[in-house]
Amino acid sequence: MFTPFIKQVNGHQFSARCMVLLCGIICSICITPLSAQHSVKTGIEVLIEQDFKAIEGRRVGLITNATGVNSELISTIDLLNRAENVQLVALYGPEHGVRGDYAAGDKVESYTDQSTGLPVYSLYGATRKPTADMLEGVDVLVYDIQDIGVRSYTYISTMGLAMEAAAELGIPFVVLDRPNPLGGMKVEGGLVEPEFESFVSAFPIPYVYGLTPGEVARMINDKGWMDTEQKVDLTIISMEGWTREMTFEQTCLPWVPTSPHITHAYSSYYYVTSGIMGELGVFSEGVGYTLPFQIFAADWIDEQDLSEAMNALGLPGVYFRPIVYKPFYGRDKGKTLRGVQIHLYDFDQVELMPLQFYFMQVHQGLYPEKDIFGVSENRWNMFDKVNGSDQVRLEFSREYQVKPLLEQWRREAKAFQQESISFWLYPAND
Repeated sequence: MFTPFIKQVNGHQFSARCMVLLCGIICSICITPLSAQHSVKTGIEVLIEQDFKAIEGRRVGLITNATGVNSELISTIDLLNRAENVQLVALYGPEHGVRGDYAAGDKVESYTDQSTGLPVYSLYGATRKPTADMLEGVDVLVYDIQDIGVRSYTYISTMGLAMEAAAELGIPFVVLDRPNPLGGMKVEGGLVEPEFESFVSAFPIPYVYGLTPGEVARMINDKGWMDTEQKVDLTIISMEGWTREMTFEQTCLPWVPTSPHITHAYSSYYYVTSGIMGELGVFSEGVGYTLPFQIFAADWIDEQDLSEAMNALGLPGVYFRPIVYKPFYGRDKGKTLRGVQIHLYDFDQVELMPLQFYFMQVHQGLYPEKDIFGVSENRWNMFDKVNGSDQVRLEFSREYQVKPLLEQWRREAKAFQQESISFWLYPAND
């Protein structure tokens, strides 16, 4: 099935890692019964095996959402609520709510969880940081959310603010760790400049940071990235069986959508390739169609010309297929859009984040009359926040060349990865 495509793209035999990526994307290699043995145990499963010792006898506040489940898809909310030696007293929901029933960007008010009768305090409404009133009567805060390993994804921002609140009130903080679906070795993008720190760029880390939530929490605490001089009493319940080279497909754990358009584990890869560009509101990245974050398109583009020009760049690990489609909802609903679908075939070789900038570079060569930054001035603020700097926009919009940005991104990413090694909880295979 894959042989013609492999020969056309690469001319070489795929590595085992490439086949894992392809099978994970196309045929879900880990289609196993939920009761089957999994190669990785997440923090919640390790906590259960330890008979909840880290939180035994305490009144627990749980920060979670729909992704907080064990390998049999039972919610961490219900697992803690049933535990005889734990008293779950409050729930805290980030963006999308504790049960995942709110859309991206929706402001969520506090409410009562129907299943448990517990109060649910919103951390994506009137406040994003738990208040003293919200934490009254809580002995320990527990965090269990699946992330995607991308700085602009807001869950680690929620975690940092919750750690800050816990530190100020002397409440211990426990992270039930989970895999980084991008693995622990891929690091891409520049660091956040202090004046551009925001909820979508909360910490001075690269866009793709190569750490698990537990490892990020260690850096936040030890590096003093909270707006308090106090450190939190931090405990990480580490995973078992996870190593840094693993993508999510290789864990054989079930994937629960982390947000409405991150429907599969591989969606995380594509989010990195187009999410920044999407903030400009000029091009379609596939949101509104069946391929969210997998497309570069607009109604004025010639899909054949774009495909040929993108593939002529010879970028490793990726191929661009011409595509024509009509979004079902959103800004471009009903329009005929033309562009390319991104096909990733070698995860180890591809640099994900620069792809959207290569697209804008090629687009400028094909359509120089289209002033993409001129027509998107009202979106610059968010574009700059997600980039962690306005220098990306200012530098790139002068000549539309990726190379100057790429040199800086690689330098900063490499330095960060080296710095982060002392915070690793999981080994890298030689």
